[in-house]
Amino acid sequence: MDFAVVRGVSYALVHAPSLLVHMGTTQTVEREINPDSEYLNQFQKHLRSYQECVAYPTNQVYIGNMTPVQLAAVDRPWFERPVADASRYGKWGEVMPEDEFYGLMRIADSFNLVALEESFAKEIAARLAESPIWNDSDAARLGDGMPAAEVQAILDGGRAEPLYAGDRLVGCVKAAHERDRALTAHVMVENLSTKASGVLALRHLIKLNGLDAGEIDYIIECSEESCGDMNQRGGGNFAKAIGEMAGCKSATGSDVRGFCAAPAHAMVYAASLVQSGVFRNVVVVAGGATAKLGMNGRDHVKKGLPLLEDVLGAFAILVSANDGVNPVVRTDAVGRHTIGSGSSPQAVMTAIVLDPLERVGLKLAEVDKYSPEMQNPEITEPAGAGDVPKANFKMIAALAVKRGEIARTDIDSFVAEHGLPGFAPTQGHVPSGVPSIGYFRDEMLAGRMRRAQIIGKGSLFLGRMTNLFDGVSFLFEKNEGKKDEEKEDKRAEAGEPESRGELRKIMADALREVAQSLVKE
Repeated sequence: MDFAVVRGVSYALVHAPSLLVHMGTTQTVEREINPDSEYLNQFQKHLRSYQECVAYPTNQVYIGNMTPVQLAAVDRPWFERPVADASRYGKWGEVMPEDEFYGLMRIADSFNLVALEESFAKEIAARLAESPIWNDSDAARLGDGMPAAEVQAILDGGRAEPLYAGDRLVGCVKAAHERDRALTAHVMVENLSTKASGVLALRHLIKLNGLDAGEIDYIIECSEESCGDMNQRGGGNFAKAIGEMAGCKSATGSDVRGFCAAPAHAMVYAASLVQSGVFRNVVVVAGGATAKLGMNGRDHVKKGLPLLEDVLGAFAILVSANDGVNPVVRTDAVGRHTIGSGSSPQAVMTAIVLDPLERVGLKLAEVDKYSPEMQNPEITEPAGAGDVPKANFKMIAALAVKRGEIARTDIDSFVAEHGLPGFAPTQGHVPSGVPSIGYFRDEMLAGRMRRAQIIGKGSLFLGRMTNLFDGVSFLFEKNEGKKDEEKEDKRAEAGEPESRGELRKIMADALREVAQSLVKE
């Protein structure tokens, strides 16, 4: 079977402390119901500087400057052990500062909703012009900005959200409609943040992998936001909006939504589209979610920790036709939590982890690494959610015990051998399996890894439409360099028939020769 391959990846973060303050759901709800709360009086003291954010070890892993294995060797708490000489740019992308991101939001704005103060716009134009993702049309889209008094007048009108760089008011985002609640200023900040961070990841994917943007045929966007208006609140298309800003003129696309599991669904769709021959190059892309900035902030502040949920996460993954080199997405080993699978942890893990492996004759121990929900435990543990990746690895190990592959006493060693430390930001969809693809791809190309399983899980009950759980997985495997086309070439060279029709013709000719010889006899 000629599987599709992962030909390139990019991962990007945006340090967004002011968006955390003004857009994070935890903070905005607290401001509405308890504006004088102790949390609101204290939490800004727990915000990190941009330099602290860049030097945070898990962020360096996310953009490719460290491996998860190197992270596992760093003693916790990681936030007390910054990476020396940490770089903003990594093998797969960057950690963008918030002020530059406002400039990118303006560039990604197609309806003149983002207004930047003129001196700020000038500063950001100079800095963005030095960025590897800057292109020739960006300066015109960024514009010259407007006087501070005009920005303030828009805000005084009551239908705009402010943009701050620290304590400095640098712009605002306007509502896109007078009465449409799906197009309020708050919603437009959410949507533009998703779009702009998705553009950041896609532009890095194109740049870092030396791609021609015109090669991309199809784009699948799989973040947790959905754009639309009052008549079709989730009917919009982030995929084409992001592709437009990245110069993908030959691409079409659509959005996939599935809560945290959406990226795994999107990867399966992308691999299937490529493998079937419908499209040759498909990009799976996702931008960040402002609503989840500072989501667990109360618990972090209560325990005297920095607000570690201060980044938007984004990624882009290129899925292409088999080149005989890059690792493959095995569509014959897709795990799925069906409607009838059941919602117990054992039922879920059996359906999405064990069943697909059994289908292709593999044991759990024959998968080198697993990548389930890869949330950073320094974020989730203070909130009482524990170490989410480790819990998943232990459940997989328990399945191995039940199957008799390992002894119960070997659970910890199984986790150490087949697991990874969590390093992804709690952006919902972002942690669910896909952050590890870049690392796995490097290891497979270097010959140090054979296969991994990418696991996406989601909580469908959050939408109050069903109590069902969700989950999808797929095997990601080293390319053996054997393509169907190569097999056909070898068969042709050896004189082997390429089709049943040719085989029937050869058999008919042979029978005719036999019959003629019998007549002669």
